[in-house]
Amino acid sequence: MWGRLFGLVLFGILAAAIAGGAWFYSWAVTEQPSPPSHSVLIESGGVNSVAQQLVRQGAVDSVPLFVLLARISGKDAELKAGSYSLKVPISPWMLLKKLGKGEVDLQMFSIIEGWNWRQLRQALNTHPYLKHDSANMSDEEILAALGISALSPEGLFFPESYRIDKGSSDFKLLARAHRLMQEKLDDAWASRKPDLPLKTPYEALILASIVEKETGKAADRPVIAGVFTNRLRQGMRLQTDPTVIYGVGEAFKGDITKAHLRTDTPYNTYTRAGLPPTPIAMVGEAALTAATQPAVTKAVYFVAKGDGSSAFSETLDQHNAAVRKYLRNN
Repeated sequence: MWGRLFGLVLFGILAAAIAGGAWFYSWAVTEQPSPPSHSVLIESGGVNSVAQQLVRQGAVDSVPLFVLLARISGKDAELKAGSYSLKVPISPWMLLKKLGKGEVDLQMFSIIEGWNWRQLRQALNTHPYLKHDSANMSDEEILAALGISALSPEGLFFPESYRIDKGSSDFKLLARAHRLMQEKLDDAWASRKPDLPLKTPYEALILASIVEKETGKAADRPVIAGVFTNRLRQGMRLQTDPTVIYGVGEAFKGDITKAHLRTDTPYNTYTRAGLPPTPIAMVGEAALTAATQPAVTKAVYFVAKGDGSSAFSETLDQHNAAVRKYLRNN
């Protein structure tokens, strides 16, 4: 009798286990409704934290069951943070595989050649898919958080279109852009022409930023860099309007005046010799190459022709004639 009773109990346990397993399997492979936002944002954390975030956002309906599924499958240590698109219903099992593979919903953020730091910060702070961790921080605090030792963040981030995880920190993007700028600057400095009037890679970056802002036509970049290189060698002032405008800052309203040119600031290259203290813009690879490999030219002057290109002159008389010709036509 006892043997028969034990057998019945064992059968009952086995039947319950089979039924429970079948029910659990059915739960794992049955599609659940898409969350209201059609996406989920998973921050870093263990499997319990991930399951809680999924339930909170409406992607699954049970924390314990999702945790059990992750642990049974061995994927509990593979779950990756990020934003995941869930535009169609998905089963807990397929969602678990998606999180394990890190199939995040990628967005784009572009840093534009010639942007200044103020424009970059504005773009960061208004991008809908970035987490704005730097929004309320000063420039000094941002540099410290990134581990950058510099007077200013200006020019330190490479213009490029970056793929970003939806909901990722703007610091992550800035760190990537800074690393890429350092790589590009190091490569340009290593390939520089001999006897440049530049002492450091940072000075090359400053000159490149001026070339970036002065160039209307790509083919003119090396020659414009050659003009500024000649001026530096000869001890001439650079006398470039973009640095003056940068020094005026947000007060600049679109028209440069004689008052602007006469007002001394650290960036006024009409009143001060040499390079300004920092770059004035974000610099592309072509401008870096031009600054470190300038064209060989005797020109020390240039003026915009009105079509995006420039007219170059070797003497002040030639330059004055070009100014009369092209500025009168404009």
